[in-house]
Amino acid sequence: MLYRSPILLVFIILFTVKSLCQTRFTDVTAQSGIKHVFKVYEGMFGGGACVIDFNKDGYEDVYITGGMNDDVLYKNNGDGTFTNVFEKSGLTITKNFVTQGVTGADVNRDGFVDLFITTITRRDKKEVIPRAINLLFLNNGNGTFRDATKEYGLDQLFTFSTSASFGDFNADGWPDLYVGNYFNEYKGKLSVINDNTVVEANQIAKGNLLLNEHGKKFRDVYDDYGLDFRGFGFGGIFTDYDNDGDQDLFINHDFGYKRTPDMLLENNYPRESFTNVAKEKGMDLKINSMGTAVGDYNNDGLMDYYMTNIKFNFFMVNQGPGKPFVNKAQELGMQFFAISWGANFADFDNDGDVDLFVANGDLNPNCVPMANFYFENLGGRFEEHARAVGLADYGIGRGSVVFDFDNDGDLDLLVVNQEPVLPDYPVPSVTKLFRNDSTSGNWIKIALKGINAESHGIGSKIEVEAGGKKMIREIDGGASSHLSQSSVIAHFGLANATKIDKITIYWTGGNKQTINNVAINQLITITEIPQKKSSHLFIYLLIGLVAVMGIFIFAVFLNKKNK
Repeated sequence: MLYRSPILLVFIILFTVKSLCQTRFTDVTAQSGIKHVFKVYEGMFGGGACVIDFNKDGYEDVYITGGMNDDVLYKNNGDGTFTNVFEKSGLTITKNFVTQGVTGADVNRDGFVDLFITTITRRDKKEVIPRAINLLFLNNGNGTFRDATKEYGLDQLFTFSTSASFGDFNADGWPDLYVGNYFNEYKGKLSVINDNTVVEANQIAKGNLLLNEHGKKFRDVYDDYGLDFRGFGFGGIFTDYDNDGDQDLFINHDFGYKRTPDMLLENNYPRESFTNVAKEKGMDLKINSMGTAVGDYNNDGLMDYYMTNIKFNFFMVNQGPGKPFVNKAQELGMQFFAISWGANFADFDNDGDVDLFVANGDLNPNCVPMANFYFENLGGRFEEHARAVGLADYGIGRGSVVFDFDNDGDLDLLVVNQEPVLPDYPVPSVTKLFRNDSTSGNWIKIALKGINAESHGIGSKIEVEAGGKKMIREIDGGASSHLSQSSVIAHFGLANATKIDKITIYWTGGNKQTINNVAINQLITITEIPQKKSSHLFIYLLIGLVAVMGIFIFAVFLNKKNK
């Protein structure tokens, strides 16, 4: 026998297991200069982040809401550290509000990303009903922002808002918004919300569907688009679940088993309406739906959806046209008990398929510690490796975002944690930055520049063919997590592929663009090449001419028959 000593054999086995599960993430919060914690108003709600390169220097920055604490705008210094530039940013009016979530898009198409911040009430004065306006800040292009809330017609929408998501549901290139609202009236304290108190709250809220009118203002078209439901909204995400080229809308509802379940709204574009197809698609989930992660876990070209929940999360796998979604959380190795919030699909190990991070945290002030999840994709089945890879943080997690903050080609994580209401929490619960220290696998990062489509590609899809695989990413405008927005730069792990055979962009609005033979391990920017409108006009005229001729021939035929 090769191994005569049982002790030596055990040592070799342990060493082998350890080498296979090397920690790939390092907590660099302290050395990065990030010092932040979200403080709740009474309890439970809030904690979002938005990845944004606000000064366009090539390094992605991050905005984080603070709740009862001040928000922060961390400028990426490009050397692994961040500096909080909030005080001189023009964003300090947020100090008057209890902020919740944040998302970004180029609202006025000037090339700079703007910020939309949701709130639930004010900090500077006591409100009888905990509600307030949400805030829109336009990027001045010089490192500062200006408050454009009133200018864009948003100063009269008094709501208790949780999450917001940008999209382009009418495909005109101007980013629109969906805002999730929880309720219009609640007389109790947010720290004691439960089934009974929530069901008795008869003023549950409708959302806001805000149409961007050519970068000048937003108009709420919720009723105009046939939406009449109300629920305990935790936001929604624009996504093309049926691959028909327009943006549908999936909405997360809390307490879905008591009041309004989750909803899947199919976009009827070019008609100005949505149709709720949740029941027939199996997406009317009756759960405490906190957030949604979107990704194609098996590279079949169809978007799949992971919904966070209390107790057990749902992984709704897309079966294709004419078929309902199927919950495969248990079948695929993801059935773990927790209270989950943020979630992010991303290829963290650059092996050509997406893994999944989940931020867990108890209801605050209950404050029972629970570690985050990291589900590694092992060829279509997942294994939970959070402790092995260094992500089993026990903070009171809420929002989470993915971005390559050090521009080394792999994806890092930032998780927003809440300050415990109760004393003596056993571990520090502060916002954490985890640097990805993986060393294997090639990659490509793709930024989009829309001309007819949204200027940063929000709502568009990117397909990469390399190493015998087809992989797809959807550029979302927020809420693919909880109250948060990750980088809009698409990242693809390429494993051992040495070149990319083809990149295909499916731009919002219907334009399709391909690029062949692209080098690996780089960031590229792809600018939309608009289709010639003259060809479309010719086709429309031809169709119209054929229709007129058909009507004329039919009229002649009827006339002869009558004679």
